This record gives sequence, structure tokens and C-alpha cells, in this order.
Amino acid sequence: MTQRVYLDHNATVPIRPEVLDTMSEVLQIGGNASSVHAEGRKARQFLEIARENIATFVDGETGGVIFTGGGTEACNLALQTRKAPKGVIRRILVSSIEHAAVLAPLDDLTENEDISVTHLPVSEQGVVDLKALSTALEDPSPALVVVMAANNETGVIQPIAEIGAMVRSHGSLFFCDAIQAAGKIPLSMEDMNIDILSLSAHKIGGAAGVGALVVRDGIVLKPLLRGGGQELRRRAGTENLAGCVGFGLAARLAMQGLSSYSNLSTLRDDLESQLADSFPEISIFAENTHRLSNTSCFALPDMRAETMVMSLDLAGIAVSSGAACSSGKVTRSHVLEAMGVSHNLLEGTIRISLGHTNTVSDIHQLISALKSHVDISQPKLQSANRI
Repeated sequence: MTQRVYLDHNATVPIRPEVLDTMSEVLQIGGNASSVHAEGRKARQFLEIARENIATFVDGETGGVIFTGGGTEACNLALQTRKAPKGVIRRILVSSIEHAAVLAPLDDLTENEDISVTHLPVSEQGVVDLKALSTALEDPSPALVVVMAANNETGVIQPIAEIGAMVRSHGSLFFCDAIQAAGKIPLSMEDMNIDILSLSAHKIGGAAGVGALVVRDGIVLKPLLRGGGQELRRRAGTENLAGCVGFGLAARLAMQGLSSYSNLSTLRDDLESQLADSFPEISIFAENTHRLSNTSCFALPDMRAETMVMSLDLAGIAVSSGAACSSGKVTRSHVLEAMGVSHNLLEGTIRISLGHTNTVSDIHQLISALKSHVDISQPKLQSANRI
């Protein structure tokens, strides 16, 4: 049986063997980190080491690490920030290409908490319009500015340090969703002027179901979960000890491998070169701007991503559409729409996201499978166009 090719690392990174082994050991400890007896103190010690590892990973403060049930919860919690250096926050400035974990809760905030939301446009390459941000910040009332470090669909990296400096100079706060960027580019809350940052374990080789929000000292959040004093009363509920410890180890390992991650750009560029040669009509999005080295997002005119994803899956290759969501449905990408991509491309977008285990052979297998799919689909398209 031919071994499957996994090209969907932006969706989830396979758990690292070291993390799996460590989590298995921690699961046998049996203590609750909130208990005062010996078993509880041992669990607490493991939890605090994990917290230190996460803080080091992003150059943040250990006391500012809040463990959550995943990246979505971390992003939701960040939006509960209500106080900036210049006063109470009543407005949010958010890029138009954020993940649904950020965008979806905004309607509730505008309806129930009298919070205004301004969506910041992006360029055709998917970079946030800094002039629009500067204009919005001229309003003297403090804001929570929300811009992701790197986009999960296109891989586009935002000028985070510059954005953070702008926000800070106006007395507002900056929340950066770094979930997709973590482990792929260096992250420093200090150097990048980030006040609040979200992370997810399974994006860096940890287990799904655990995340973290890292906040600067003095940041006040309204808890989403109540009922206990865990996480300094910022997130109630017994911590997922094994998940948190595994997360901390995954962060430490990701830091060690950071310098070699950029090498994936060679494989990604080879992929895009072969795509251009094989399909002259292809569109490769954001190819002329700074992207994550492992990510390629492309489309063929009038092709459907849903059928391409299924066809590649049957060929033993795992990819996603540019707009794959948690329900598994394929929908039009709000990210590509914000970039001004034409409608005949929106439904045929594929995202390839590489990992350290991928090889040149994997790329050749993908290209071959894509050619087969296009050859099969093309007569149907031509027939449909004649009707």
C-alpha cells in the first residue's frame, strides 16, 4: 500500500513522539494542580514548568500565560479586554482576514456590549492597510487592535512590530493571533509590541484541545468561564495537565527547530514552479509578498475545491481548501474575497502546507495527482461551458 502524503500542516501538525511520551507519563501522576497535598503540588510543579516554556516561546511573562481549551477559546477570551492605558475600550479595529475564532464573536460584542467594530482592509497581496489603521487610530478613544501574525490560508506575514508600535503610541492595546505563525517564525511580544497573544498546541506538535493566551502585566480580561479560581481567576476549570505539559514541551522543541523551518521555502518554491509549468492558467495567491515558508495557496479557474480535495484524498494526498472550516464544509474564503480575488477562482482554491517530513517526492506525487484530476474534469467543464 502506498504511504499517504500529508500536506495539511496548517490544519494540524502530527503530535511529536516526545510530546506523546511525556503526556502519557503525566497522565499517570493523578494529581490536581489546585490541590495542596503532595500529588497536587507535583502536578502544580509540572504545570508551572509548562507555563514557563510557553512564556519563553513568545518572549512573554510567565504570570501572563493563561491556559485554555484551545486556540479558539484563547481568541474569544482576548476579545474580552476592556481597559487600555488611555481608558475603557469601546471599539475594536480588526483586520478583514482574521480567523473565524476572532470574527465570529464580534457580532455579539456589538449587540450586547455597545462595542463598535471597524474592519481594516488589506492589499491584493493580503497585507493590512497601515494607512487605514493609522487613520482609525487618530480617534482619541482607546481601541483593541486585532491583527494576526500570519494568515492560515495564504501564509501572508503581517508587519506586526510596526503595527504594535503604532498601536502603543496611541495608548491602545494590540492583540495578535499568533496561532498559525508559532513555530514558523520568531515571536517576541517585547520586540513586536504585542500586548495579548494567542497560541494553540496542535499547530506546533502538541495535542488538540489546549491553547494559551499570553498577556502583558496589568491587562484585565473579563473571564469567559467562571466557577473556580484557576489561572489566577482568569479561566475557571481544572487545567488539562497532560495537554499543558505537552504544549510546553512542543513549544520548547519548536524553538529548537525554528532556524531550520525556513528551509521549507525551497520545497514550497519548487512546488509553485512545477504548478506554473503544469498549469499556465493557475493563480498563486500572495506569491509576491512575505509568507510563511511552508504555505502555498492557489486556484485554477472554474475548478471546484471540494472535488479536488476529495480527488486528491482518494489519490492518497491530504490537502485542504483555502477556506476549510471546523465543520469540514468547503465555503468561499473571506480572506481571498478581502484580497479582491475574482469569483471564478474563489471556489477552486487549494492550500498546501508543508512540514519537516515532506519531500520532493511528495511534491511530484501531488503534481501528478492534480494533472490527473484536471484531465478528468476538463471535458466536463468544456461541456458545461457550451451549454
